[in-house]
Amino acid sequence: MKIFLILILCLSLFSCKKENNLTHDNSFYKIAKRYRDSHATDSAFYYYNLAKNDFLKISDSLGVGNCLVNMGVIQTKKGDFFGGIESSVEANKFLKKQNDSAYRRALSTNYNNIGLSFHFLKDFEKSSSYYIKTLKYIDSEEDRYLCYNNIGDLLISQGNFNSAKHYLKKAEATKDSSTLSKVINNLAKAKYLSNKNYNPLPDFNRALVIRQKINDGEGLNSSYETLSSYYLANDKKLSLEYAKKMLKEATRNNSPDDQITALKRIISLEPENYVLNFEKLDSINENVQTSRNKHKSQFAMVRYDVEKLKAEKAEKEVEGLQKNVGLTGLAVLVIVGFFWNEKRKKHIRQEKEKEKELEVKNTELRYSKKVHDVVANGIYQVMTKIENQESFNKNEALDELEFVYEKSRDISYEKEDSKNSEKEFKEKISNLIASFKNSSVETYVAGNESEIWRNLSSSTCEEIYQIIRELLVNMKKHSKADRVVFKFERINNCIKIHYKDNGIGISGELIYKNGLSSTVSRMEKINGEITFDIKTDKGLKIDISFPAS
Repeated sequence: MKIFLILILCLSLFSCKKENNLTHDNSFYKIAKRYRDSHATDSAFYYYNLAKNDFLKISDSLGVGNCLVNMGVIQTKKGDFFGGIESSVEANKFLKKQNDSAYRRALSTNYNNIGLSFHFLKDFEKSSSYYIKTLKYIDSEEDRYLCYNNIGDLLISQGNFNSAKHYLKKAEATKDSSTLSKVINNLAKAKYLSNKNYNPLPDFNRALVIRQKINDGEGLNSSYETLSSYYLANDKKLSLEYAKKMLKEATRNNSPDDQITALKRIISLEPENYVLNFEKLDSINENVQTSRNKHKSQFAMVRYDVEKLKAEKAEKEVEGLQKNVGLTGLAVLVIVGFFWNEKRKKHIRQEKEKEKELEVKNTELRYSKKVHDVVANGIYQVMTKIENQESFNKNEALDELEFVYEKSRDISYEKEDSKNSEKEFKEKISNLIASFKNSSVETYVAGNESEIWRNLSSSTCEEIYQIIRELLVNMKKHSKADRVVFKFERINNCIKIHYKDNGIGISGELIYKNGLSSTVSRMEKINGEITFDIKTDKGLKIDISFPAS
């Protein structure tokens, strides 16, 4: 309850008091702001997303950043904390001009939002680091006092009472009644928790009076919860009384999280009404979870739908070139597949005698099915990518077509991936890694023995092959490495793969794009784990592990 109260009030202060001046006019942004100010946050989120894409077209980084900041704040308010963090982190990529006042205002709101999200998720270490970053960009004294209070409250949660008192005493200079009531309440709590002989009640009641005077509903919830907790150990009757006051106030101001907190306390202190109160708690909790899950899905779908429309529009501008390249390659592949199939059937007919006619037909059907499964399905997959993926360029199309062509050649030589032995797969991995070796890149392999791949299913082998190839392709395109090492080992029923190169590594936070995203997805299919070590002095280290069965 306490954290959620801070969340709502702090987001309101940081997001509503300041509005950055944008460098370009944007009708979607104006609509989004009107919806936000009228508390129609779902509609506001939708139009902020549209506005963001329009700002991207004209390279207005401040406009893009402001849209993402507002989207992150809305997500956090609605309980989509991971989504709020994601939007805020994305916003930081566009807010680089830290000496510009408009950018600084956006950054202070953004870091505050990330800190609040981590605070609610009880990741206090990350929350603290982002609150400290917020202080760096705050220009308003009142916002600074509120941030001091946030840090103090966080330090209380961590049990660091002396540091908490340091920040809270700084915040006492505030002239805002709502902020002052929080500071008084938190400072008294820090003093009491660090010294049980200290009497916090005068300060608790002083904060309560301020909140009653300004009709601060969420603040009253906080005071009642604080007093109920204080009396819990030595006066359960008073503790129950304040818990009931909290429930009444939380119901009045429609604060379901505070209702849940109050009901939990009431259930523990009033066992005679256990069933009735538990049913209320269960109903409210279910509604909260349903609402938050709904908003998580809704926000994700809004971004997906808008991105899809953007991709479709962009695709129309380049579809001529993409289709020409793709369809030409597909036509060649279909013709090759057709003549290969005809030649194969003719060869089979010539070799088989009349008494084996049934066997011939079965063989023809089997090869026709393989052509359909490998060639036709492969062609369809490439067509789908050409049709739907904005970033699917000519080189990628040719790579995909070459892969399908290689598969069709494998069929012609009757190669069966599902029947590969451990020795064959070992050689396949060795050949793959060796194929990336050239005059400027050295590749090394350790531990790639047949025993490593013992009893591994064909589907798992295929995923591992593709993962290793994706790592090598990524190395070749981006790392500038001249030395690549793969080490394989099998411990009990777990296979481990260690990758290391001496390239430029991955700077900053890890962003899962294209190849990396595909690699993570493949690991999920085989119930494996992949870890990227981006903090090494030089290069990139990746550890992969997955069950052998």
